[in-house]
Formats: sequence, structure tokens, C-alpha cells
Amino acid sequence: MGQRHEMELSGATAMQTSGVALSDVSGREIPRQRPLLLWGAAALILVLFGVAYAESLKYLVTQWMEDDNYSHGFFVPVITATLIWWRRERIAAAGIASSWWGLLPAALGLALYVFGGFSTMYSLQQLSLWLVIVGLVLAVTGPRATREMAFPLGYLLTMIPLPQMLQTNVSSSLQLMSSSLGIGVLQAIGVTAFREGNVIDLGPIQLQVVEACSGLRYLIPLIALTLLSAYLFQKRLWKRVVLVASAIPLAVLLNGLRIGLIGVLVDRFGQGAAEGFMHLFEGWLLFVLSLAILSAEMWLLGKIGDGSAPDSDRPGARPAAAVSSGHAVGLMSGPAVACIGLLAVTMAMSISFRADGQGHTAPSRQKFVDFPMQLAGRQGESVVMERMYVDVLRFDDYLLANYQGAGGPINVYAAYYRSQEKGWAVHSPKACIPGDGWEITSLNEVAVPGDVKAGIPFRANRVLIQKGGQKQVVLYWFKQRHRLVASEYLVKFFLFVDALTMKRTDGALVRLVAPVQPGESEGAADQRVLQMAAAVQPLLPAYVPD
Repeated sequence: MGQRHEMELSGATAMQTSGVALSDVSGREIPRQRPLLLWGAAALILVLFGVAYAESLKYLVTQWMEDDNYSHGFFVPVITATLIWWRRERIAAAGIASSWWGLLPAALGLALYVFGGFSTMYSLQQLSLWLVIVGLVLAVTGPRATREMAFPLGYLLTMIPLPQMLQTNVSSSLQLMSSSLGIGVLQAIGVTAFREGNVIDLGPIQLQVVEACSGLRYLIPLIALTLLSAYLFQKRLWKRVVLVASAIPLAVLLNGLRIGLIGVLVDRFGQGAAEGFMHLFEGWLLFVLSLAILSAEMWLLGKIGDGSAPDSDRPGARPAAAVSSGHAVGLMSGPAVACIGLLAVTMAMSISFRADGQGHTAPSRQKFVDFPMQLAGRQGESVVMERMYVDVLRFDDYLLANYQGAGGPINVYAAYYRSQEKGWAVHSPKACIPGDGWEITSLNEVAVPGDVKAGIPFRANRVLIQKGGQKQVVLYWFKQRHRLVASEYLVKFFLFVDALTMKRTDGALVRLVAPVQPGESEGAADQRVLQMAAAVQPLLPAYVPD
């Protein structure tokens, strides 16, 4: 009987190697594979992906190198590959079978790739790359094997930077929270200090909690490290959730403690204690302290029941029982996967290259230098913007002027972009306002009269900012061709539409600021800035073409 079984196996092997099609236990024919064709197609797909995502990957690596919030990104692909290697036996035991389901995330990823190219958003293209990787893994290995790689594949997301608008908003909130905690620490130990927004006033010395001191550079790497630790060392889901969730308040509290410590040292030893090696050392000391606290937390969680991961769930553990089904049969053949992948990537590249290529057009326009300096009964005076801000904003033309008149001055700023591209697009004031001690106290949309062409009001963002006893009313909107838009995200959608249909990505930001004068109500300042906006808007089409 044993000899007969061995002969049957030998015969099956001979049939496979001779190129004769096999059948699985259900009678379905297993298509004969062509290794050279598959390897060639795979190599071509990788080359196309490299070309398609070259700019996005370059930007991603630059972020890892220059932004301390994401310096851990270099290690994430290595960690992911190591985790998958440790689970290789469980992945093989689950069964390797190609699946059509992989085309869904891959198609969504390629759609985001195209949309990200037209709407000038690197973050969408980086998310697109992750979705395509997940889709290809699912297509090649099947749902069961992909499920065994769920955490390693999901962990790749920790290397992708947050969208710039979201990161700025989070960082601004963390700045204010850290400033408040730092003031609390200082006042608790008897140091006289006051806070104006994110500026800590120590009397003769003022400390500004800038974006780099918001705590985000602790929070993001700490979450990435805590996620990995929870996966490796904690068994139960609730313990993993508790461990990861605790990293957020821990990072915020320790950053507030660090700011308070810096304030104490500056109060005792002068400004030098907040600069150079001392500043860097304080940051590393608090980060090491956070790791020690998390380690202690993992130890305590381990004492509650069986806290360590069971042998069957460890990355390098052998499977309890291998799934033995002879040959893994998928719903499509390898050549089909390769052909569909080649077609999809080629289509996405051709569409996106249309967005990134030369030829974005913009009609002729007047320069902002000719913008009227007498407007709504006010006399304006142009202001030259400092070079450091020009280099950051990267506009093609701008207007910056102070208009004096009844009730108080109004500052008018407009930035025109002839061709908005990734890294070269309109900057939202919401991301730039929280600085120099200013704090956003309210943000809402209001109706502004003055859209003469349509005969109806348009929507703009009204922001009230405060620093100490000073208040300012800020009004801003975006002009995207003939559209007047309040939402930053809607602007991205219209960029996509215009780039795809008209090969135009020009547009502008318009922002007006009215200080609330002593004894003046916020409502009076609102009326001044709305009146000025109604006067400015009809003039804009000459400078920002429809």
C-alpha cells in the first residue's frame, strides 16, 4: 500500500514537471504556470511601480530624514519584513492561493494615486502605495494567508506622515496643551509665569512653544513603538488597546513636564538652558522616561492573567496544525494577475503623468502690484513680505497691504498660484495662524455679500484669534477659478476636476484681518472686515482669472 502511494505521488510529480495540467480534489484543473513569464511580469510591474511612485517615495524618504516626527520610518519596512518572515510557517499553513479580491484594494489604491496627483496631495499617493501593496499581497497569497500578515501590513501605515493640514491642526492643539501643562508645572513649584497662547512669559524672558516642541515628535514614534510592543508582548486585545491608548496622554503629559522643566532652568540659569545640548538632552531624557513607564505598564498588565502572547500567536511560532490540501488553487492564474496588474499600473501612470506633466495653463492676468490702494473709503499701503515667508509659501504673486480707515486698520493678503503642484500649493491660514502666541478661539463659516456676478453671498471662514488681551477677526476663502470656496478639502477636489478637464490648477487664497480695537465689540470688527471683503471680491477676477 505504501509503495502504491509513493508511486502515485511520484507520478503526480512527473506530470507536474512535464507540463501536464493537474486537478485538485474537486476535479478543477490547476493551470500550468510559466515561471519565466511570471517573473518577467513581476519585474516589469515593480519597475512601473518604481517609476509611478518615485516622486512620492522621494518625498517620503525626505520626510524621514528631515522631520523628527517620522525619523522612525526607515525601520518600519524592516520590521514588517521581519514579522512576516517570523510568521512564514503560519502563512504557508494557511494556504497560498491567488484571489480576485486583491484587485479591490489595488484598484482603490490606484484611484487614490491618480486623485493625489491631480489634487497635489502626497499623503494620498503614499496611502495609495500601501493599498496597492496590500492588494497585491491579497491577490497573490489569498485571504487566509493575508490574514496572517494583517498586523505587519497594517504596521506599514506608521511610516506614512499625516496629511499636512491634519498634522498642523494636531500640532497646534498639542502646542496649546503643552503650554498649559508647562505653566501648571511652573506655578506648582512657585515660579511666576503667565501664558499668552503658546508663549510662556517669565518676566524678562519669554519662551515660545513652537511646533517642534508640541510633543508630536514624541507622540508619533511612541505610538509606533507601543503598537509593536503590544503586538509582541500582550495576548488579549483589551490589554493591547490599553497600552496603545496610554501612549497618547503619556506623551502629552511628559512634554508638558519637559516644557515646565525648561522654564525652571531658564528662570534659574538664563536663556542658554533652552538651547543647544541642554534642550536636546532634556528631550531625550523625557523620551527614555516614557519608554520606562510603558515598560512598567506592560509588566503590570502581564501580571493580570496571562499577559504574554501565547505560543500560537508569537511571530516566530510554529503552527499547531498545518493546513494540508495538496495544491493551493486560486480563482485566477498567475499570468492573469500579471496582465491585470500591468494594465492597471500603466493606465494609472498615463493618467497621472498627464497631471504632473508640462502643460498646466493659466490665462493672462494683472499683477497684484496694480491692485487699488483706495478701496471702500480706505487708503492702503503695500507691505513687503519677509523673504523667509516667501520661501515657505512659494506663491507666484501676492498682495499684502494695510488699509487705514474708520474703525481701525484692515490687513489684506492674497496669494496667487499659477500651477499648484505637490508641495507647491495654497497654504491654509488655519495651519499658519496658531503661532507667535495667537490662539484660535472660534472658527465658523459666514455669508459674505459681494458676489456681484451671481447676485448671492459667498461663504468664507471667520476665525477669532486671541493673544492675551488682543483679539483679531480673520476672514479667508479660496478662489478656484470662478468658485469661491471656504473648505480646504473642497479646494483639493476642484483642483482634481480642473486639472483633469481643463489642465488648469491656478488659484488663490484671500485673507483679511481686522484687529478688535480697545472698547470695540467683535461685531463691529466683523462688520468692518465683511464690508472690506465685499469690496475686494469683485476686483479679484482680474488678478485671479476665472
